[in-house]
Amino acid sequence: MLGPNKDQIFPLPGYNRLCFLKNIIKNPNIIVGDYTYYDDFENVENFEKNVKYHFDFVGDKLIIGKFCMIASDVKFIMNGANHLSESISAYPFAIFGNGWENAMEGKSYPNKGDLIIGNDVWIGYNATIMSGVTIGDGAIIATNATVTKDVAPYTIVGGNPAKEIRKRFDEDTVKKLLEMQWWNWDIARITKNVQLLTGAYLNVEKKK
Repeated sequence: MLGPNKDQIFPLPGYNRLCFLKNIIKNPNIIVGDYTYYDDFENVENFEKNVKYHFDFVGDKLIIGKFCMIASDVKFIMNGANHLSESISAYPFAIFGNGWENAMEGKSYPNKGDLIIGNDVWIGYNATIMSGVTIGDGAIIATNATVTKDVAPYTIVGGNPAKEIRKRFDEDTVKKLLEMQWWNWDIARITKNVQLLTGAYLNVEKKK
């Protein structure tokens, strides 16, 4: 056995509220890595509904890495939610046409870029991630957090706006883990080392 089938929608027998996310995504601007799962209290189809203001004409992407853990009601706020903030009015006149279509001529709405989630990221219940944010590998986002700024790898954040609670490991260990990139190992190697991956980093060092 080499772990669950990454191409299976529901990897837990008899339980259809946890899915391997990439297998249900329909929007080509949402890109998800292998083994990342989404657990929803009601229906896994809610995931795309919780990717908010994701308009095709904006073209931004939600990119999620491998082996991420995403809880129910996590929301991703995309660039379509952004309004002008330094103009006299923040109102989006141009989208309504009928004589207002030229309101944005020579201008553009704010676009903070793609929203990127690294690998092995745990996002807790009801967290909100704002447009343009990058969350580093191994980070943990606490329940109800609102993430407005980038999160460094292997950092735990919480609150509104989210702030660093602590690092998961010391700087040297983080560097070694980022070099290791276990999520890119072939599945046979991962399967062979699952007990090490669920243990302390010190154990990995001893096993070398």
